[in-house]
Order: sequence, then C-alpha cells, then structure tokens
Amino acid sequence: MKYYIGIDLGGTNIKAGVVNENYEIVSTARVKTNLPRPAEDVCEDMAKTALQAVENAKLTIDDIESIGIGTPGTANSATGVVEYSNNLGFKDFHMAELMGKFIKNKPVYVENDANAAAYGEYVAGAAKGANDAVCITLGTGVGGGIIINGKIYSGFNFAGAEIGHTVIEVDGPQCTCGRKGCFEVFSSATGLVRMTKEAMDEDKNSKMWEMMKEDGNKVSARLAFNAMRAGDETAKKVVDKYIKYLAAGITNTINTFQPDILCIGGGVCNEGDPLLVPLKELVKKEVYTRNSAKNTEIVIAKLGNDAGIIGAAFLGLSK
Repeated sequence: MKYYIGIDLGGTNIKAGVVNENYEIVSTARVKTNLPRPAEDVCEDMAKTALQAVENAKLTIDDIESIGIGTPGTANSATGVVEYSNNLGFKDFHMAELMGKFIKNKPVYVENDANAAAYGEYVAGAAKGANDAVCITLGTGVGGGIIINGKIYSGFNFAGAEIGHTVIEVDGPQCTCGRKGCFEVFSSATGLVRMTKEAMDEDKNSKMWEMMKEDGNKVSARLAFNAMRAGDETAKKVVDKYIKYLAAGITNTINTFQPDILCIGGGVCNEGDPLLVPLKELVKKEVYTRNSAKNTEIVIAKLGNDAGIIGAAFLGLSK
C-alpha cells in the first residue's frame, strides 16, 4: 500500500492527513495557524503536523511517497513558491523548498487550495471519472478549480480559475477584489447573508426576524432557506434571487469550459433539492448548449472538508 501526505493550509487551521492509494484518509492531525506570524514558522508547524499525522497512522516517514500542500493565494506549482497570499501574508515564499528541509528526501508539491480541493473531487469525489471538470465552492467567497484532460488548469501565471471574480452585474455591489458585481458578491455565503439582511430591513414583519432571534441573533446563510420552508414570502424572494445569480455564474462557467461535470460545494449546498432543483432548471434554460444531446452534469461535491487533504495528497499525479 502506498501512502501520501496532504496538507490543507487555512487561515485558521493547518490540517494534515495521511491518505492511502485508495484515496482514503487513514489519519489526521491539526494545529492552529496562529496568524499573523512569519511564513517560516507556519511552514515548520505544517511539517510537525504532517509528521504527527504519520505517527497517528502508525507509519514512518519512509512509508510516505510525497507531500502536497494546498494553500490560499497564488501558488506557482512549477517552483513551489507561494507568490502572494493576502490571507496568510505570504509573498514570494519558497514553501516547497523549506518544507523539503523540514522533511527530507520527499517530493513536495504546492498548489492553490481551491485547485487542490477540486483535484480531490476529481480523483475521489463527485467529479471522479470525468475528463474535464469544474468545481465551485460557495463559502466566504466563491472558489474555483478547473481540471482539463485530467490536469489542474491554473493559467500561465498560476492565478487562473478565479471564477468568483467574473462580473455578472456591471456596477453591482462592491467586491473585495476591487471590482463591482462579481459572481462572488452574489453567490457566496457572504453574499446570501447580505441579501438576507437587506430583505429583512425592507420587511420588518418577515418570519426571519423571529427565527434569527432563536438562532442567537445571527443572520446566517441558512436563515432565508429555513424561513422559506416555514412559508415566509420575503425569504422565498431572497432564495429565488440567490439561485438566479448562482445560475447565471454557473451558466457562464459552463459556456466557457463545457466540462463533463460541474460540482458545487460549501455549506449552502447542504440545502439539497430546494437549491439544486431550481438551479438546474434555470441553467438548463440558459446554457448555450440547451439544444444539445449532451450537457454538463451539475452535482453536489461529495468530499466536504476532506477534499483539500485528498487533493493535496495526490498533487504529484496531476503534473
């Protein structure tokens, strides 16, 4: 049996896992990222966490084939350099080289975290068996990962697949990237919360006010869906608006890449059919290939938080 290490480097946690050749996570370890601090210190903790995962698996580092790291930001997968990560405060950080000093004699691969998660879904999750796949994660932002002919596509400058920063409403709400009206502004969980708050401000009689108080006075991405199921018309309008924008962004993506499979992940996808059924109907009506016998299959991601670890572990196979 062959084993690989996958590391999911986040702004809050460093998570490492030992993954076997059947794409099964056999052990994990984690530690707080504790930002801000020097990149070298973060890398040292990644190495320690990876070795802890190996120990938890009752293996030794000699049993490990390679190490893969999924990191936020622009990661040059050819050189192993994190060229820029605003979330981590890294700039031109030689991550693979330093990791190779902490854990000697093992190949180290570095990739953008969204790309790594997409690769995880491609090798072991909802996109398994596809030739071309796109994975979109609906979280704080909208992350994207593109697989073409079995390889991760990241563009000549390793900054590709920023699907969330394509504009779907010119001069729309401000996005953190500097543009206005980005896909991310409307279709992230953050965007759903913003639209929910706006609707609540316009309708003081909405059931969402009462339900929010029951949920600790916090407007969550679940609130509009929960209130819609309880029969609240204002909440239904929020959900319909959210799905309309999500369908627009997904249709644009399909029209550009025409992948076998497009999978969507993130907490919002836990809503299931109330999200997926109307979403598929809208995309079916709007996609350019609507009259074609073959069309992209839209599916929910399967691996959840494990996608980043599994995808990172097998980055060596994506080269």
